[in-house]
Amino acid sequence: MTTSTDGHAQLPGRRSVLAGGAVAALGVAAGVQHTARAADLPLLGTYDVVVIGAGAAGMTAALTAARQGLSCVVVEKAPTFGGSAARSGAGIWIPNNPVILAAGVPDTPAKAAAYLSAVVGADVPADRRQSFLAHGPAMISFVMANSPLRFRWMEGYSDYYPELPGGLPNGRSIEPDQLDGNILGAELAHLNPPYLAVPSGMVVFSADYKWLDLAAVSAKGAAVATECLARGTKAALLGQTPLTMGQSLAAGLRAGLQSAQVPVWLNTPLTDLYLEGGAVTGAVVTRAGAAGLVRARRGVVVGSGGFEHNAAMRAQYQRQPIGTDWTVGAKENTGDGIQAGQRAGAALALMDDAWWGPAIRLPGDPYFCLAERTLPGGLLVNRAGARFVNEAGPYSDVVHTMYDRNAAAPDIPAWLIVDQNYRNRYLFRDVLPTLAFPDDWYSSGAAYKAWTLDALATSIGVPAAALRSTVNRFNSLAASGKDTDFRRGDSAYDHYYTDPSILPNSCLAPLWLPPYHAFRIVPGDLGTKGGMRTDARARVLRPDGSVIPGLYAAGNASAAVMGHSYAGAGSTIGPAMTFGYVAALDLAGALPGE
Repeated sequence: MTTSTDGHAQLPGRRSVLAGGAVAALGVAAGVQHTARAADLPLLGTYDVVVIGAGAAGMTAALTAARQGLSCVVVEKAPTFGGSAARSGAGIWIPNNPVILAAGVPDTPAKAAAYLSAVVGADVPADRRQSFLAHGPAMISFVMANSPLRFRWMEGYSDYYPELPGGLPNGRSIEPDQLDGNILGAELAHLNPPYLAVPSGMVVFSADYKWLDLAAVSAKGAAVATECLARGTKAALLGQTPLTMGQSLAAGLRAGLQSAQVPVWLNTPLTDLYLEGGAVTGAVVTRAGAAGLVRARRGVVVGSGGFEHNAAMRAQYQRQPIGTDWTVGAKENTGDGIQAGQRAGAALALMDDAWWGPAIRLPGDPYFCLAERTLPGGLLVNRAGARFVNEAGPYSDVVHTMYDRNAAAPDIPAWLIVDQNYRNRYLFRDVLPTLAFPDDWYSSGAAYKAWTLDALATSIGVPAAALRSTVNRFNSLAASGKDTDFRRGDSAYDHYYTDPSILPNSCLAPLWLPPYHAFRIVPGDLGTKGGMRTDARARVLRPDGSVIPGLYAAGNASAAVMGHSYAGAGSTIGPAMTFGYVAALDLAGALPGE
């Protein structure tokens, strides 16, 4: 039996069984030779636990292992630590965590279980979902007790499907509080930089961005901008290096590892896993340009991220068109850990999916659109000039729709259409309202501008009459405040990145003021979400469901506990940290209930 890219079992035919047997025999022979060669490599050290990857999953696993009294080392491919987590906004979705309960959020285990079941469905076994829900709150408490990290509730950032049973319109997500990077000393220089830098002189939290977008038209937006500047001024006067979001999360976990005296070897890529008698007992890595073996007495935790920057793997497992230059994941994420796990016998699942979101391929880096597609005065159209989706819906759903419809009604690329009234009111990426976009946005084909809708349609290659008709229809819906075509604004989630001053629906405003602008939208992602299949204890499974002894996986190297869906802001990092924590507890024999 094999596992398809969506994780479902498939029965093999006779020819594939025979071919598979031959390949397996060759694989065993090659494995024996490889093991013999690996055993001859220089021994770089022996630890109880070897962790692959210094991202949120790996550093949480290593911190947990160390505080359980186990010796541990972290090996990291990049010259920096933090991985994709350091680049991110670092939302963390953990129901019933102590931060939200202290803030009075009316969450309960029953609500959380009902909601996650409704969101994920049958894609993920119930025991894995329950493991995440049961251990997540304890993980947050553990991290706060063993690192300088503190967290803030992202009040108002709704669960992505708040109308489902157990959903919370005011949200469950938390984010790291401000941290002084000076606590890391010289190690601060090795922190992976953010995907989008915070404005100079300001200290900005993820929850601030929705208001910064509105600073030109909202009193609260202006007040939040002033507060961000005041925080930055205070930090400068105190001689601090203020960190927030993913920078704070990665730095705080790294500081915890420093206190626990856990070594982190940068520039040390994984070459392969080391097996003895069918069990994983170490890792072959490249350090200082030479291969070596790191032995693990108890096991290896793979937290090496996804495969978003591996073009061959994306072509093999995912739908076209796809691009490694459309992702904002860390550039080192090329699937090394997943491939090593597969060679060790791991089953893979969810390889067709990613943490999708509409993106604009700007010169240099893609831009992952959150607020821009949601703010009133904009709409998405396909190459036929027609709307095709609720633009304000969960970003993963928007891209799923793009792919689902693309063969019949091409939606890749799509176009975000806005008018000058929109541009006069709202921040766009980091370009202030009314200001011109950089010239290279236009020369690269990422953005277009025209004084009429017809001229804009010609520029982007969509039928002019269709675009005019679509905008006219959209304007009439905006005037009524009710999107009867795609229900934009029906969910509480739709209103998070919107303008409360726009009535009767903060999601909807007509396009009427030229010039008009168009932005080329492609299926971007925060990283892939497919990887090694794991059980409720984060142990890696073979295709027959048996456990590979000594091998654990967490984060985007494992198949996501969210299945094909996305419960709320931080559904990547929350489970990554939780299953890193679970893996280490299991290795220490300290997992509650086991």
